[in-house]
Amino acid sequence: MQREPPAKVVTEPRERGHLFVISAPSGAGKTSLISALAKSDCSLTVSVSHTTRPRRDGEQDGVHYHFVDIETFAAMRARGEFLECADVFGHAYGTSRNAVLDAFEAGRDVILEIDWQGAAQVRARWPTAVAIFLLPPSRDALVARLRGRGQDGPDVIAARTAQAVADMSHHGEFDHVVVNDDFDTALADLRDIVEATRAGLRPTRSDHAALIAELLS
Repeated sequence: MQREPPAKVVTEPRERGHLFVISAPSGAGKTSLISALAKSDCSLTVSVSHTTRPRRDGEQDGVHYHFVDIETFAAMRARGEFLECADVFGHAYGTSRNAVLDAFEAGRDVILEIDWQGAAQVRARWPTAVAIFLLPPSRDALVARLRGRGQDGPDVIAARTAQAVADMSHHGEFDHVVVNDDFDTALADLRDIVEATRAGLRPTRSDHAALIAELLS
């Protein structure tokens, strides 16, 4: 995976909107929570990334991704149009800065669903972004969720678990940590962070020290 180097800081006024970055290891239930959060709040929208990978069956351009060719993506990258971007398994992915600003102009706050490395790029470019990391309630629950997909064998599950542990070690780089044990509770926790941010508050970061120690052991 190749990541972009840090770029200059964005200086758009805060009142134009709030940017929320939500990251999680595989198996933490990130996508379902983000979808529910956005559906429950008409002032929130989830950013749609650009990618050079081919469209899969059932995917819609502009809904799942903005599908572009390599030349278009390279030109956007050269012009500095991405808040974050990466090359993953031979395909490029990126979050458009203009798409975020367009959402702000429409009166909406924006969620970026990206990994911890992308989150680091965004924070370097947009320091006022609020970064949230989702955790599973236990190592056993994480493995059970990965197995529950029914798509991977034991070796792949082991590799995904190891990668999840590595990802979770970066929890300290985020403003907030939310545990997805009970879905409704985790969703309420995310809503609380969004509402507090809109009110100009900075809630205390939950500790979860014992859980984190167990997850990383």
